[in-house]
Amino acid sequence: MKQTIRDLQPAGRTIFLRVDFNVPITQGTVTDDSRVVAALPTIGELSRAGARVLCASHLGRPQGSRRPDLSMEPVAAVLGHLLGHRVLFIPECHGPQVAKGVATMGDGEVALLENLRFAPGEEKNDPDFARQLAAPASIYVNDAFGTAHRAHASTAAITRFLSPAVAGLLLEREVTSLSRLLGPVDRPYIVVLGGAKISGKIDLMESLMERVDAILVGGAMSHTLLRARGIEIGRSRVEEDRVDMARHILERARTRGVDLVLPVDHLVAPAVDSDTVEATSGVAIPAGLMAGDVGPRTVDLFSRRIQEAATILWNGPMGIFENPRFASGTRCIGAAIAASPGFSVVGGGDSAAAVRQFHLGDGFSHISTGGGASLEYLAGRSLPGLAALAEKDT
Repeated sequence: MKQTIRDLQPAGRTIFLRVDFNVPITQGTVTDDSRVVAALPTIGELSRAGARVLCASHLGRPQGSRRPDLSMEPVAAVLGHLLGHRVLFIPECHGPQVAKGVATMGDGEVALLENLRFAPGEEKNDPDFARQLAAPASIYVNDAFGTAHRAHASTAAITRFLSPAVAGLLLEREVTSLSRLLGPVDRPYIVVLGGAKISGKIDLMESLMERVDAILVGGAMSHTLLRARGIEIGRSRVEEDRVDMARHILERARTRGVDLVLPVDHLVAPAVDSDTVEATSGVAIPAGLMAGDVGPRTVDLFSRRIQEAATILWNGPMGIFENPRFASGTRCIGAAIAASPGFSVVGGGDSAAAVRQFHLGDGFSHISTGGGASLEYLAGRSLPGLAALAEKDT
């Protein structure tokens, strides 16, 4: 990033800090605070420098209407606990209540606004709404990489009304780490892909074909590739309308000399909730059965390839890891990547959730906070949130 909070002199000034506090909340309780924790370095540095820090985030998909179950108030309590001091919660995201709240803040104090998506103008990137968001502040900081791929009022239009507009420490770290995967890297460079749909990762795979040595594919997206190879997959999930696309990917890998490795066995059952789980003897999945995870031979094959790698990107679980019956593939492959001495990046989303579930976080060079944003960045797309900051630098 050209400019970050290190370039600021924020003492006594109010900062509009866009964070990504889109956290899971159950019955008013935050059940995973990892995104809040990720923003603490930026919030802490600005607070210690004497800024009045006005944090703002979306939560869920309220679609422009006020929903009590998606209020940011429980997040404010969690943030205050993590910071070790009170965080002012302001039950609006713009208008007189925000101005009144900011007027009560002293230097170094932190506040959290209500859910930005309660206002229709947020997702519309409405400049009038952005102007209202900007009104109480004099500096803009974006530390929400997870929303950088969205052109919303708080990530794009707002930069027209606040200057300087710079990156926070988390956003800087995300861009620096992911950019390493797009330049010269230590080899072998291996990508491990999983998850449900091949359609959501086509652009990523196309981009990576130019850079990587091997792509190891598990999860339900591997079923579509196996179907494209003419292999029976039983009742397993498959994107029938993407089989031709899968054939294109297989051919592209062949012509580029990229080793695209698919599962050689699976853990199968009659249904997701069945207690009868077994490993197939080979790559084909018998009729009447569905694959919920990669099998032990695939885990061994993938793990050996991972051990040889110097650079690794992991995006997507190997199976239905939330179900203990089908968790072993994701857990073992994740552990193999975590044990690698090479540079390893987890591309956010379900992969990051699996890392937390299996307590593997300490083993990775970087765990992205942005699933969709990291995919788009690595696919070479321009992210509106980053482009808005870059335009302020010119």
